[in-house]
Amino acid sequence: MATIMPDGEEIKQAIKWISAQLEEKNNEPLAMLIEDAVFKFDLSPKEADFLTRFFGKRNAEK
Repeated sequence: MATIMPDGEEIKQAIKWISAQLEEKNNEPLAMLIEDAVFKFDLSPKEADFLTRFFGKRNAEK
């Protein structure tokens, strides 16, 4: 099932940033990375929820 991505360059940048952080720092908790991304890219609560679901599904598929 495809995930529908919200509009906005900030959310796309946040996904790229979190993905890079996960590759570099495997031991960093995902929730902390998402929280950092929310502040770094000035994301809305709705976008934060999207990131949580997006990366949760990604981790479940591994």
